[in-house]
Parts: sequence; structure tokens; C-alpha cells
Amino acid sequence: MTAVPPTAGAHEPGLDAGAALEVLARGELEIRGRLVDASNATLLAAVELEGVEALCVYKPVAGERPLWDFPGRTLANREVSMYLLAAAAGWGLVPPTTLRTDGPFGPGSVQWWISGPGEPGDPEAHDESGVPLAEPGAGVVDVVPPAEVPQGWLHVVEAVGWDGERVALAHADDPSLRRMAVLDAVANNADRKGGHILRAADGEVFGVDHGLTFNEDDKLRTVLWGWAGEPLTDEAVEILGRLAADLEGDGPLRRALLDLLDRREVQRTLHRVRMLLRSGRHPRPGGGRPSIPWPAF
Repeated sequence: MTAVPPTAGAHEPGLDAGAALEVLARGELEIRGRLVDASNATLLAAVELEGVEALCVYKPVAGERPLWDFPGRTLANREVSMYLLAAAAGWGLVPPTTLRTDGPFGPGSVQWWISGPGEPGDPEAHDESGVPLAEPGAGVVDVVPPAEVPQGWLHVVEAVGWDGERVALAHADDPSLRRMAVLDAVANNADRKGGHILRAADGEVFGVDHGLTFNEDDKLRTVLWGWAGEPLTDEAVEILGRLAADLEGDGPLRRALLDLLDRREVQRTLHRVRMLLRSGRHPRPGGGRPSIPWPAF
């Protein structure tokens, strides 16, 4: 049996994102444990197909906690929708994700596990069972004393920490984070915590935990406000133009999202893309609603 590193997908030789999706969609799932810090049922599983074995995150629909502002039993679909959006953008910022109707606990999303860059045998890079862990915040988002914000980082907000001391939320001026901020604005991500940003063993930055996305109402809550009001990059404008075309008429992204989301949610996604193109700038925090998720990690 070939053991494929959990960061495989679009990054490991011989296994591209399409092959990773095939493993996730058809492989045999075996539950290994539960991620207890998650709000909804989030299970670590091994997946194996034709000698290829990897780890994945399985989120059964049956374990979704009801929410007053999101339709019930739709979070798994939103996880997959975010992957499709990121794939259409060509930025590869979301690990391969798909739906399974035959999971051990029923239908749910499955997503390629992202392991961190820690050395083998490093106890801080693995949990007690030896599962490789990626560092929350990926070394590019942090909450630190104001005087300790790394040079060149973008300041988001200052607040009072648990111990009463002043702290600052800040993030790196990083191209991958900036692209992620654009995708979050398109998807209306209501929960971009620092802990939902991970760095894989190969150095790539990924966003995970996208159940609270694509709502019709404006709900953008993120730690990535460092570029608020700044002009979009030329690259972002080009990508947004392509996404707009893919979301119009019979575009491929529109067709894929209509299988997962309400038609009005898809139409609002196109509306957000058009608004970004019209303004040419990163959005600013909205008034009258929280703009930063809590806790920030």
C-alpha cells in the first residue's frame, strides 16, 4: 500500500487535485477520531483507494448544529462550494473537497487533511496519536502585544486580551492571504478565523472550515482586514472577471454551485463579484454587524 502524505493533492508528484478528489469520492473511509474543538461534528478519517492512503476531514450532515441564520443541513454543501470557487479562481487555496453520500455517519463533506511542516518525531507537530498537525494561523496571522507585531505586517485591530493586557490582531502582507481575502469576499465568508488558515508541509497556505459561506445576507467576518479599502491587484481583477463569466448564464461554476446552493445564493455570489469589480477595491468592514469572528482563533 502506498501512503501518500496528507498534503498531497495539487502539490505531490503523481497525485494532482483531480486524483485527490477521486480518492476522497471513492475511497474507503475509516474514522480515526474527532476534532473536539469544532462547533459541528468534525471527524478525522483515513481514506484508501487502490493502494493510495491519506487522511481527510469528514463532516457529516447529521452532526451539523442548527443555526438561526443559515438553512439547516447545508454546511457540507457550502464546504464543497468554497472548494469549487477556489478551483475556478485557479488559486488552489482550499484543499480538495467533495461530498460523500455513503459516509460512516451518512452524507457529508470530505476534505484532504493538511499537515504542517514540522519534522518527523517533533511532538509539537503531531498530536498524541501521531497525526501531523498544521499550525493555526500558518505563521502569517497572530494576536500579539502591540509592540510585538512583526515588521511589515498589517494591523487589523487592538483589543483587550483574556488577562486584561492590550493585544493586536495582525497578519502578514502575504499574496496568498490577499487572494484568500478576495475569495472570502466573494463567498461572503462569515467565519475566517486565524485558526482556519493553515500552512502545509510544502509551504503552501490553505483556508479550511468553510461551512458559513454563501449566505444571501452580508455576513463577511474575517481576520484579514489588512487590505480594507485598498485597490485590488491586477491579478484579482482578472480572476474576478473570469469568475463573473463563470457565474453568468450557463457558466460552469454557476451550474456546479446550483447543485449545492439555493439559486438566490448563487445569484448573490455573482452580485458580490460584480460589486468588487465595480469598486476595484477590497471591501471595508460593514457597519451594524460584527466584522471579526470571535474568538479570532
